[in-house]
Parts: sequence; structure tokens; C-alpha cells
Amino acid sequence: MKRIAILMCAGALVAGLSTPAAADPGRGGYGRATLTGFASLPAQTYVPGSEPSGAQLGTAPINGVTPPFPGQPVQGFSGIARRHDGTFDVLSDNGFGAKNNSADFLLRVHRIRPDFGSRTVQVLGGFDLSDPRGLVPSALTRADRKLTGADFDVESIVRGLDGTYWIGDEFGPFLLHADREGRLLDAPIELPGVRAPENPGLGGAQPNLGRSKGFEGMARSVDGRRLYPLLEGTVTGDPAGTLRMYEFDLRKRAYTERRWTYRLEDPSHAIGDAIAVDRHRFLVIERDNLQGDAAKVKRIYLVDTRDRDGDGALDKTLVADLLDLADPKDLGGSGGTFRFPFQTIEDVIILDDRTLGVLDDNNFPFSSGRTPGRPDDNEFITVRLTRGLGADPRVYL
Repeated sequence: MKRIAILMCAGALVAGLSTPAAADPGRGGYGRATLTGFASLPAQTYVPGSEPSGAQLGTAPINGVTPPFPGQPVQGFSGIARRHDGTFDVLSDNGFGAKNNSADFLLRVHRIRPDFGSRTVQVLGGFDLSDPRGLVPSALTRADRKLTGADFDVESIVRGLDGTYWIGDEFGPFLLHADREGRLLDAPIELPGVRAPENPGLGGAQPNLGRSKGFEGMARSVDGRRLYPLLEGTVTGDPAGTLRMYEFDLRKRAYTERRWTYRLEDPSHAIGDAIAVDRHRFLVIERDNLQGDAAKVKRIYLVDTRDRDGDGALDKTLVADLLDLADPKDLGGSGGTFRFPFQTIEDVIILDDRTLGVLDDNNFPFSSGRTPGRPDDNEFITVRLTRGLGADPRVYL
């Protein structure tokens, strides 16, 4: 009954969705996906009663907004996890884009509720990430051991079956494990053999991963026993445009020997998020680094670890082109075709077998993909696929 209730909740969230266009064989059996819901959180939304931020950004206006800011922006949504009551946990990333300008940005998980009827996103609360037990071996920015964007660049999040959170970081790259209030439960878990330039343990050694190119996406296995973190950048020595996806055993707290390769359509692209569909298949967001009218590639692929074509990489099938969504009800005010033209799109979640939730990372205040000269809002859209994914029902747990 619990599983039925969860599926009914997911169905209610996307009730009234329209019928999509017929499948196009050129898209591997998936045709043009359809926009079925739109909600938005204004860019200048701050955590109530929070500390000022953005002091390292100077005082010149950025997209019409002048730093420093009066509070902590509710921004940078770089990961999403369901809460089974119509709300979601969303993870803010390192703040303002770099280690040296984000020391006054508190890493935080927000609880949100999209309302597609009113086209709004409610922020219901959340919690900061912290290390009160002193598990992080390197020096932290703050004496109170709250974690900041100068300590970690958190980009992906999954909620374990026990209610705790696993978070992927780009600076190490590290895996972070936190309780329901954001307090670390384990020391950061390093990825063997791979280090980014921001890794505090580098000690003068040469990094073999690009800056902030660590764990951008991370999926939880449908049985809840493993994590599948996916790097955003190519490890030195690997073929250009190839990304590593690892397997981490949650019971052993260790990486297994299994590893896969995700091949980008172009080496200049990046991935934005990953989520499990079943034992072998995942959804992965792939994007270019452009925004607005210049954006050309913002896609969601269904990938398969079984490598049926034998090319040594995950098999890829395009399921949604986020720059070419049918919009027959004009939900996006775009006259029949909706574009999600943001530089960084970093959140995907399965709402039902044919419907995905997708959110942007608005990089406040820097990105302006929706309206030039204006900081992007946090948008939450729902996308209806032309046919079902055949997802394992455990993806909704």
C-alpha cells in the first residue's frame, strides 16, 4: 500500500498532463517531449533571517543586482531528492562559482513545494550542512564548523532508505554523508586515484581532474545499496569527452571495482545530473556551456550500462530535448515551443513513468539565460515523454 500511495502522489503532482506527440524513430523510439507544468522561484529569494553573503563579489552590479546580498540566496539548485509528500529536497551548490568567492555562502538543503497551478515554488525551510563532530580533517572556513562554498562544492544529492543524505562534491572529489539535519556522519570519502586542484590534501602534487569537475551527478541504486557518482570532467589520460561513473557500496563504505564510461556528444559539453531508472539504466542530463539564444544542447539521455553496441561506453538514447519541448497549452508563454535555455541544468527526477521533473541551477547572480541582463529564476518544469521508461517501482521510494 505504501508503494501505491507513493505512485498516486507522483501521479497527482502531474495530473492533467497533455498527450505528447507521436514517437520519432530518429530519437531512438522517443519523440518530441511535452511541457506539462511550469513553476518558478524568483532569483532574489533569501533564507529568512540569514547572514549577508557575496562580500567577495565586489560592489559592481551583476545582471542588475548589486552585491553584497542581504541574506543567503535560495539558489544554485544542483541536486534533488523526493520526500514523498509532494515536497522535494534541493541542494544549493558552492555559492558563487568558485572557492575563493564563496566563503560567506552556507551550504544548504532547501525543502520546496512546486505549485503548478499558481506557477510558483514555495520554500518551506531547510537545513545547513555542518561538521559538529570534527570529521573533516582539513581546516574549515568557520569556527562553528558550518560548511561553506569555500570548503566544498556540493553538486549532487540522494536520500538513503534510512533517511540520511549522500552528497557528491567537486572539490575533492568527495562523498559526504549527513543526517537529516545536515550534520556529517562520516569523514569525507575520497575517490581513490583522482584529485581536483581544490583538494585540500593535494600537498603540491599534480591534480588529474579539472577545477570543479568532480561529482556533478549521483544516482542511488533502486535497491538502496549502492551509489553511482558521475564525474563532470575527464580524468587526465582518459579519451577527451569521456567521463567516469563509479559504483560505491553503502554497506562496505567503499568503492567497488566496477566502473563505466559516459561519452559526451562533444568534449566541450558537461553532464548536469544522473538518476537511476532500474538496475542497468539511468537518466543523464547533458548540456553545452551556453545560455539563452546561443544554447544548442540541453538534453536528457537514457543510458544503459550493458553496452549493447560494444563500443565501451554507456549506450545513450535521447528522451527529451529541453530546447525543443512541445507546449500546446502555452504554459511557458512561448507560442507552442518551449525552451529551457539555461547554462546549467542540474536536476532531474522521475515523477511517474512518463513524466520527469527538471530544474535549473541559476548560478545567481551570474546566469541570464531566460532574459538577458536579468538574473535567472529557479524554474521547476515537468516534462511528459512520448512513452514510458519502464522504471523499476523502487525509484519512487
